[in-house]
Amino acid sequence: MELKNNERIDDLQWKDLKIIQNINGFRFGIDAVLLANFAKGMKRSDFVVDLCTGTGIIPILLSGKTNAKKIAGVEIQEEYADMARRSVLLNGIEDRIEIIHKDLNLLNREIRPGTVDSVTVNPPYKKKGSGIMNEVDALTVARHEIYCTLEDVIKEASRILKTNGSFYMVHRPERLVDIFCLMRQYHIEPKRIKFVYPSVGKVANIVLIEGTKNGGVFLKFEKPLYVYDENGNYTNELYEFEGK
Repeated sequence: MELKNNERIDDLQWKDLKIIQNINGFRFGIDAVLLANFAKGMKRSDFVVDLCTGTGIIPILLSGKTNAKKIAGVEIQEEYADMARRSVLLNGIEDRIEIIHKDLNLLNREIRPGTVDSVTVNPPYKKKGSGIMNEVDALTVARHEIYCTLEDVIKEASRILKTNGSFYMVHRPERLVDIFCLMRQYHIEPKRIKFVYPSVGKVANIVLIEGTKNGGVFLKFEKPLYVYDENGNYTNELYEFEGK
């Protein structure tokens, strides 16, 4: 596989899967890996869509962790969509994964309403206008709501999901009220939530959420997950959560 300038191939340490990343650009973090492990119950016949897919990390991991027949990753930035496509080819999983270079607000022709079994999404966390933004580069787009808002993501997930389809999101705890309000507004009922902490004594900095399209009212709080132990090493529970 021919690489472009400033690109490298990283081993995902799961079933020999690999991914192409730009060493100077946005690279996936632990939040994407946690989401891929949080998403459960995907069957062999399922159609899964990953919104804001970036370099395709979540579809690639899901191809090794689930039996889902078809997985589509949607990405608006051409550079990252291209890397994702080449990573799919690198892993030889093009029969299962399709990368769609498109604004997620303009998917009407590519994905029909009510046809998707599960949606995953690791969206930009920061509201447009919050934090420090110098120029609208690829990193800024990945982190700030430049091309899509939290509402855009949840609205589109609701449009494409089947009734009783599953919605999986990773986000920041401080946006939780917005997330739950928008999920209810677009008929995705929150079902499962898990807070992730850097270590014991620190505040949670990641939240994993599962919802069901047109589901009944019931919310389960899972036990918290701690990433690092007192020695700065990954915890055993993190390894167990990742299935290692």
